[in-house]
Amino acid sequence: MTTPEPDRSRQEAFAGHMVDILNKGALALLVSVGHQTGLFDTMRALPPATSTGIARAAHLDERYVREWLGGMVVGGILEYDPADATYRLPPEHAASLTTAGGPDNLAGMMPYIALMGEVEQRVVAAFRDGGGVPYTAYPRFQELQAQETARVYDAALVDTIVPLAPGLAERLREGVDVLDVGTGRGHAPLVLAEAFPRSRFHGLDQSEDAIAFARHEAERRSLDNLRYVVGDSTQIPGRYDVVTAFDVIHDLARPQETLDAVAGALRDGGVFLMGDIAASSNLEDNIGHPFGPTLFGVSVFYCMTTSLSTGGAGLGTVWGEQTARRMLGEAGFTDVEVRSVEGDPLNVYYVAKL
Repeated sequence: MTTPEPDRSRQEAFAGHMVDILNKGALALLVSVGHQTGLFDTMRALPPATSTGIARAAHLDERYVREWLGGMVVGGILEYDPADATYRLPPEHAASLTTAGGPDNLAGMMPYIALMGEVEQRVVAAFRDGGGVPYTAYPRFQELQAQETARVYDAALVDTIVPLAPGLAERLREGVDVLDVGTGRGHAPLVLAEAFPRSRFHGLDQSEDAIAFARHEAERRSLDNLRYVVGDSTQIPGRYDVVTAFDVIHDLARPQETLDAVAGALRDGGVFLMGDIAASSNLEDNIGHPFGPTLFGVSVFYCMTTSLSTGGAGLGTVWGEQTARRMLGEAGFTDVEVRSVEGDPLNVYYVAKL
């Protein structure tokens, strides 16, 4: 067989694309550093300043700050005036880089890139040997997930996400029993417990550390209508009027068993509000998704591999609306509505009833 000669223009264009990927991979890590060290928040409040002034304001080492600033300038994140060697964070950029941006703070997602790098060699080994990387290999995941979701829940859970289920806000105001499955550090039920004091909220998660953190936070805020328990999502104790699960079902080792358990835990007339990734079960439908490479990357390096490490389903990005509807149907949910929030291409919400 003869190998056809490549089209030179396409070859050069693709080489440029690869260089762009390399540069943006490095920028993702540099942006992560800026987020974690508070440099973006510091610069948002400063006029154009030198590296010394920025480092002093951020209480950081000037030499490291100076090199980081250089990367941010050549990467198009910051502006630089060589006349007086000052750096500036444009307000248009600050909207996507600072805590003031709330859910729009994309810098807060960049630490996931570093997290993936930490387990890269273990994932490479799983490609050869099968199996997966266990949940215990990700000591920072709960913290990162809590930070990311808190930005969304604080801004949108009560006023935007809950109303996606018709009548749910009214029921919560009147007083019902609510369970959050896979609650992690428990921020979602905490926000709801503060907003709806007549309802009784519970959080369930397998992580003892996460539940300990959640209990401490609930105690600190003096919430007597909120309880957390360590447990298996496939064995849900008690009965509830409302069950929620946010960005968790596709990660689980036994997602179908969990959905079965959710259905079994709902009282008559109950509702299941499930938030999950906005993706399709059909690969071709994900081409052009604004976060497509990120979804597949996080799946390979976390979602799929942690599930496979326990012999689980390893759904990863196979999970999508088609698969979700099928699995909800198999669990007994006959009324399923799919809803989305304007401006949020990452998440979709399922309002399911038996």
